[in-house]
Parts: sequence; structure tokens; C-alpha cells
Amino acid sequence: MRVVFFGSPEFAVPTLQSLAASPAFEVALVVTQGAKGKSPVEVAADALELPVYKPETLRDAASRDPLVAAEPDLFVVAAFGLIFRQRTLDIPRLGSINVHPSLLPKYRGASPIVAAIAAGDRETGVALMVMDAGIDTGAVVSQERMPVGDDDTSESLGGRLARMGAEMAVRDIPRWVEGELVALPQASSGASLTRTLSKADGWIDWTRAAVDIERHVRAMWLWPRAWTTIQGSPVQIHGAEVVGIENGEYEPGDVVSARRRLIVACGEDALEIETVEPAGRRAMAASAYLNGVRAPIVRVGDVGAPEPAPPLIVPVESSEVGLGLTWQGCD
Repeated sequence: MRVVFFGSPEFAVPTLQSLAASPAFEVALVVTQGAKGKSPVEVAADALELPVYKPETLRDAASRDPLVAAEPDLFVVAAFGLIFRQRTLDIPRLGSINVHPSLLPKYRGASPIVAAIAAGDRETGVALMVMDAGIDTGAVVSQERMPVGDDDTSESLGGRLARMGAEMAVRDIPRWVEGELVALPQASSGASLTRTLSKADGWIDWTRAAVDIERHVRAMWLWPRAWTTIQGSPVQIHGAEVVGIENGEYEPGDVVSARRRLIVACGEDALEIETVEPAGRRAMAASAYLNGVRAPIVRVGDVGAPEPAPPLIVPVESSEVGLGLTWQGCD
């Protein structure tokens, strides 16, 4: 099958590499984003000596000409970042398959891996979906489940899901084309949308329970990273652990200990901050950071809060504005 592959971030790289290595596929063209430099997918395509196309849009016929010229049997998409309009989906002879890192219909949209960790899910997975003009609403060819570890970050979980998706793509797409697998409509309940992240999403709300904030720290790694302010300056939090305390004498954000350990009271229990990265400096252990602080730290996060971000996860039934929050644009 002649394939045009669409993808941009690191998550998409294993699928591209697996398609290129499989005798069942011929990757005719790689389409990626990355106006500020080469995306991870472009770097991988260059290594595979595959042609790359970096359109600013696919809204006009001229921008779609390279896709038509590739004469594709199939589009395969993995974290490309834009919704395709029907005129784009109509180009490939056999249709378009999306490699999506969630168990659909849960966590449609742009940030399903972050959402799974932030919500405390014990499992997630990958779905191969036949694309339609909606946001991850198409029929599902196959799904596989994966446990979420207590120490998983979005980076570590995303890496495993990427490899799972790559294996599923080369195994199940040919089976779907041959009719061995039948794409089934998604369940009518339990659907939710996730939006694109911004820097503001990393902000730590100390009024939340420590267990929620610890998940937040892991969910925001590798980007945009969890952060707060200490003595008026932004500080990234790379690692943290929940500590049980009696909260009655502390307000959220109060520093419980700032000698050899940096422990901060939360809405429930406390969080020991283990690794930090102050603005303009390298990452370091919290103990090393404390050694360099002149004045005692009594509170964190009391200045510099950004404007509140919209909800990361929006139930489909409750909001239509989620469509506008989820994606950078449509093509």
C-alpha cells in the first residue's frame, strides 16, 4: 500500500519507522509541521531518505496537490495536530487511519496522554481509528490496553504507547484492508475532549490535594513542566512525593520544612519537592537549591499565577466549545 504519513512529535516517529520497514507499505510522502525547525518526524524521515512536505495549510487545492500527486492508497496519521476536512480525507483510495493514544471515546483530542496521568487513570491504551471529519470520532479498527505506572510521566508513558501504536499499525491496518478486521462505531457514552496544552497548564494550584499535584507534576513532564513561584521567581518542579501531615495549622502553599527538605502544604497533605529548576539555572536537588537560598522560604506560589487555563478534559455531552479548545486549526 502506498502511504502518505502525517505526524510531527516524537510519539509519531515509531509508527513512521515501522511503516517504512514493513514490506506491506510504501511510504510515498511524509507530511509534518514544525515552522520553527525540524520536527522529530522530519528528522526521522530524513534518516530514512523519505520525501518530506511541510505545508502551512491544506485548505486550498494547491496545498493538497502534493498529496494527490503521491497517489496514496492510505493516509496514516499519528499526532499531526490538525483536523482534516472531508476534501483532504477523500484523497486516499482506501481511507485514513489515525493512531490515537487513548481508549476511545475517552480522551479524544490533543492531549490524551497528559489527561490519563493527570486524572489518575490506572490504564490507557492505543486506538486505530478510521478518520472522519470530526475530532477523533471515527470507527475503531482495534484497541489495546496498557497500564499506567505510579511513576509514569507523559514522556515515559508516551514512549510505550508510541511503540504499541507502531506495532498495531503494521499488524492491523493490512487486516482491516483485507476485511479481517471491521471498524466499529465508538460507544455513545463516556466521550471526552482534551485540548492543546499551554505554558499556563503547568502552574501548580496548591489548594489541590497533594496526590493530585504529584500526578500533575508527572503529567506535565516533559512539557510544559509543572511550575510555581518561590520568593517571586518561577521555579520548575521536576519531581515530588506526597507527605502526610495534619493540615490544620497550615494554609495551602505554606512551607512546612525548608532546611534539608522542601515540603509544601497542600489542600490535603503536603508535597515534598525533590528536584527543581530555577529560572535561568540547571536542574538540581531541592536540598542543593535550599543551600543557595539566602532568606527563609515561608510560602510558595503566592505571586505570578497566570490566568486560569480552561479545563483540560471536557465531557462531550456538556460542551461544544471543546471543539475550539482542542486543536490549533482545521484543514
